[in-house]
Amino acid sequence: MDQTPTLTQRRIFLFWLPLAATWLMMSVEGPFLTAVIARLSSPEYNLAAFGVAFSFALLAEAPVIMMLSAATALVQDRASFLRLRNFTNALNAAVTVGLGILLIPTVFQVASRLVGLPTEVADRTWVALLVLLPWPGAIGYRRFYQGVLIRHGQTRRVAYGTIVRLAAMSASALILSQTTELEGAVVGAAALSAGVVTEALASRVMADHAVRSLIAQPVVDDGGTLRYGEIVRFYIPLALTTLLAIGVHPLVTFFVGHGRLALESLAVLPVVNALIFIFRSIGLAYQEVGIALMGDREEGYLPLRRFAFTLGAAVTVGLGLIAWTPVGLIWFTTVSGLSSELAAFALVPARILVLIPGLAVLLSFQRAVVVHAKETMPVTVATIIEVAGIAAVLGAGIFVFDAVGVIAAAIALLFGRICANVYMAPILRRRHRGIDS
Repeated sequence: MDQTPTLTQRRIFLFWLPLAATWLMMSVEGPFLTAVIARLSSPEYNLAAFGVAFSFALLAEAPVIMMLSAATALVQDRASFLRLRNFTNALNAAVTVGLGILLIPTVFQVASRLVGLPTEVADRTWVALLVLLPWPGAIGYRRFYQGVLIRHGQTRRVAYGTIVRLAAMSASALILSQTTELEGAVVGAAALSAGVVTEALASRVMADHAVRSLIAQPVVDDGGTLRYGEIVRFYIPLALTTLLAIGVHPLVTFFVGHGRLALESLAVLPVVNALIFIFRSIGLAYQEVGIALMGDREEGYLPLRRFAFTLGAAVTVGLGLIAWTPVGLIWFTTVSGLSSELAAFALVPARILVLIPGLAVLLSFQRAVVVHAKETMPVTVATIIEVAGIAAVLGAGIFVFDAVGVIAAAIALLFGRICANVYMAPILRRRHRGIDS
C-alpha cells in the first residue's frame, strides 16, 4: 500500500485499532465458552476435554495461520493473488485431511494415551474434535482474504467479520446449551466451528471489491511475477513457525497430564489461557500492522518500534491489574464460572504469565521487521528456541521436581518466550543500526 515519509503514532493507532479489536473480540471466545461449559454437567471433564480438543485443532490449523501475513506481504497484483489463492486452497485441503487422520479411532487412541488422558476426558475430546473438523480449512480461507483486506487498507472490514463470527458463535453456544443435552465440550466445539465458518464467508464477501480490482488488472509477466517456488520458500518457514508454536499446546497438555494435580491443572489451563489471550491478542495484531506500514525503505521502523513499546507496557499493566489484585478471583469465579477452589488454583499461573502480553507485542514487531524484508527464517529459529526452552523447563519441572502441572507450564511458557525475544533482538539491531544512529 502507498506509504508516506512520516508515519505518525496516530496513523499507526488508527490502522492498528480495528485489527486489535478483531483479536480482542476473538479473545472473548475462550472465556465465554469455558463459562458456558463450566455451567453444564461434568464441568471438570468437559473443560479438560475442550482444552485438549482445542489444542489439537490449533495444531491442525498451524500451517495456515501465517496466511494472513503472507497475503499482506505478497498480494500485489492479479498473478500474485491467483497463485497465493491456489496455494491457500491446497494448504486448506491438506490440513483438513490431516485432522481427519487424527480422528481415525486407532490413531486417536494412540494420541490420547501419549497425552495421558483419562477415559472420561478422551471420549469427550474425540467427539469435540469431530465437530471441529471444518475449523482449520475455514481459518486458512478467511485469513487469506483478511490479508487481502489489510493489504488494501480495509482493516475495519476485518473487524466487521469478527463481529459476525462472535454473533454466530455465541448464538450457537447459547442455543445448544439451553435446548440440547449435548456435553459441554461438544457445545463449545460446535460454537467455534459455526463462528469461524460464518466469518470465513463474511470475509470473502467483504473482500469482493478488492478481489475484483486485482482480477481486473491486465496479465503482465515482466519477470517480477510471484512464482509458486517463491511462495513456498517464503511460506515454509512461517508455516514451520506456527506449527512449532501451536505444537506447544499439545506439548504442554502432555506434560501437564503427567504432572501433579493433573485433572485440576487440565481444567484450569484453558481458563487461564483464555484470560492471558485477551491481553496477548492485542499484540498479535501488530505483526500485520508492521508489515503493512514499514515502508519500502523501512522508514516506518522507528515510529513502529516506539508504538510497540508503549503498547507492550499497557497490556502488561492491564493484565497485572487483574492477576495481582482481588479482581482475579472475581474473574475466575464470576466470569469463568470456576469453583472457589479452582479459581484460587488458577491465580498462581495467571500471575506468573503476566509479562506474556508485553513480550507478545515485542515479538510481533520483531517478526514484522524480518517478514517485511522477506527474511522469514529468523522467525522460525526464534520459535525453535522458544519451544525448546518450554520443553526443557516443563520436563525438568514435571519429571525432576514433581511440580504441579499448570505451575510448571506457566514458568516454562514465560521462559521460552523470553528466549525468543532475546534471540531476535540483535538481529533487529544489526538491521537498523544505521537508522537508530
